[in-house]
This record gives sequence, C-alpha cells and structure tokens, in this order.
Amino acid sequence: MIYTYIRNLSDMNTFKPLTSSQQIPFINVGKAVEPLIDKFGRRFEYLRLSITDVCNFSCQYCLPNGYQCDTPRDFMSTGELNMIVQAFAKMGTKKVRITGGEPSLRNDLTKIIEQTARVPGIEQVAITTNGYKLEKDLQSWVDAGLTSLNVSIDSLDPRQFEQITGDGRLESILKGIDMAVELGLQVKVNAVLLKEFSDTQLSLFFDYVKTNNLTLRFIELMQTGDNEEFFNAQHVSGQSIEDKLVDLGWTKKQKAEWAGPAKVYRHDGYKGRIGLIMPYSKDFCADCNRLRISALGKLHLCLFAEKGIAVRDLVAQSIAQNDPSVLISQIQNLLGQKEATHYLDAGYTGATQHLAMLGG
Repeated sequence: MIYTYIRNLSDMNTFKPLTSSQQIPFINVGKAVEPLIDKFGRRFEYLRLSITDVCNFSCQYCLPNGYQCDTPRDFMSTGELNMIVQAFAKMGTKKVRITGGEPSLRNDLTKIIEQTARVPGIEQVAITTNGYKLEKDLQSWVDAGLTSLNVSIDSLDPRQFEQITGDGRLESILKGIDMAVELGLQVKVNAVLLKEFSDTQLSLFFDYVKTNNLTLRFIELMQTGDNEEFFNAQHVSGQSIEDKLVDLGWTKKQKAEWAGPAKVYRHDGYKGRIGLIMPYSKDFCADCNRLRISALGKLHLCLFAEKGIAVRDLVAQSIAQNDPSVLISQIQNLLGQKEATHYLDAGYTGATQHLAMLGG
C-alpha cells in the first residue's frame, strides 16, 4: 500500500499531542558512561533527531512529486523520543536538533521541544523547518525551550520560491524569521545552491544579510538516490562564492562550540553572516560531530550511510526497565562502524533516497 501525503494532516492519529497535565518522565540513568568518541578521535555531542519524514513542500531537489511513502507512518512516540535524548545526554550530547521531514506537521512538536529541553545535560534545542507554521507556533516553541532555529529558504523571490518549493508562503515565513530574531533565537537561513537560480539570487541574499542579524548558509546540492539527473544539471560548487566573499573583504569566523561543518564569514558592513556548507570539499568530514536517529527509530552514523541500524527495540526495552543502559551500550558499540568520510565525491549516496528521510 502506498501512503501519499495529504496537505491537511490535522486528523492524523499518529500525532496526538500530550495534555498539559501529563508529566514527562525522567529516566534512571545510573552511573556515568563514556562519551561518544569514534576511532578517528571525533567527539559526538550533537544529535539530529527526526520525528517524521512527512513534508508538505515539494522541493525540486528533494520531493519533486510531493511526499510519498511505502511504509506505515509508525513514527516514534514522545516517550521513545524522550528515552533516546536521555541516553544521548548521558553520553555527553549537549545539542539536539529536531528535524523531519517537516517537524511542525506533528501536533506534539511543542511537547517534544519541552521534554527535550528539560533533559539534564542538554544545553541547546534546535529545530529545522520549512517555516510554514512559524508565525502561528513560534512563541509556543520558544516558551517550551527552543534556543535555535534553522529555516530553509531557497529563494527570496516569491515566484522562484514557489517554483522551487511548490509553496507560496514566503512572506509569512519571512515574518516568522523576523519574530525569531526579535525573540533572541539563534537563526540560520539555509539556501540550497541551484545553477538555474544562483546568479539571480545571490544579490538578493547579500542584501538580506546586510540588514538582518542571522546567518545565511549556502548549501551545495547533494546527490541522493533519486535525484541523479537533477543533481547533474543543477549542482554548483560553493567555492566560487567563498572566493567572492574573500575578495569582498569578508573574514572567516572561528567555529562555535557544537557548530556544524559550515564555514562562516562576517563583514563589518553587514548585520548578518554568510556560511558555506560544501560536502564535496576536502576533509569535510574531519570534524564531524553529529549522529542521527530516524523517525522510525534507526541510528544513522552518517547522512549517507546504508539503511540505518534499528535500535527501536532497545528503546522499548530501556523504557520498560526505566534505564537506558542497554541502549547506551549498543550505540557505543555501533559507533565503531562509522567511516572516516561519506564518499560523496565518489558518487556514493548510500540508502538516502531523499533528504526528507533524515532532515539533512
């Protein structure tokens, strides 16, 4: 059976929110455990936690035909998600990014943010979103403990935005970003570089950063299992933009704690910053610091690793025992399988069919 995305998801039984009277359980985490460090000496203090693979946009580079799924949407419950965060926090994780698909399609997103922010050891709670619910729900997310926000905007031209994403809500999304900046969140705007639009968009993005205190990040298009033809036609290297930044007097910032792989540049004449995520560049994976859990309870050691490793049964066992020790032990063992690099430069895409599977 094929489960195809329907735009109005408000009646999905999977996404019943918890009531305000329900208490978020804290887990018996027992004695201290070793931090997550792989055989290459990389420390993992950042968890990307997908809570759904459903998305209501149809971006050309990700879901050009809209969301489709050939498996039931048996996404992890709030209790399962809480256990996973408790286990990772015990292993030294400090930052959790909640992703999708589009995470705001879950009616219980606010509760998930709240319970994540309350876990001892978690210092940053972020979400990555397409922004369509920002105006409506942002304040409740902040009240629940959200500290950081990433919003995907691939064009600042409303017509091109709709052409790329299949959605016409750019004005509302930009208003939501303004709200986030005013509320003091760390705000990043992500734009995938596409050859068809890059020349016309660069000047608009530079003007936007000049007056807005946020970080705009240009992301190289990545090849996945279902976009080879599109990738070959649209891929643009970020090196030309980096060269332009240097020529214009932009200077590279030192990376913040738990920062991702972006190279971030600043300029005295601009309120905002510009970042570059170039996964095809040399040594891109050298300072990898994040692991991923899918909405179906699989551990992904890399965005482009094979299939993912099922840990959901161990999550259930940990919940039953009120102790994450068995889950912690397995994750630490599995970390030994993590490779030094993703091999994207060799055309390897692993099991990643589209980026909505794991939220990028």
